[in-house]
Amino acid sequence: MRESRVENIRSEGLRLMTEQWIKSSYSGDNGGNCVEWAPARAVATGVVPVRDSKVPQGPALVFDTTAWSAFVTSIKVGDFDT
Repeated sequence: MRESRVENIRSEGLRLMTEQWIKSSYSGDNGGNCVEWAPARAVATGVVPVRDSKVPQGPALVFDTTAWSAFVTSIKVGDFDT
């Protein structure tokens, strides 16, 4: 059972590597804190993969679309401004 789950995670990771990733407009062009997301995967599966654009071969975090939408809305209204 565990091996099957590990293989599913490995397969999903390989599929994410081939996704078209879009850099956040908030990241800017300075090479700083850059995040990317894969919108086609979000539409197809209902989950939003997010990764660090400086380490594209690294791990991706995956959020359900409701949580991601709430997060983006909070950013837009300034909930995280300091």
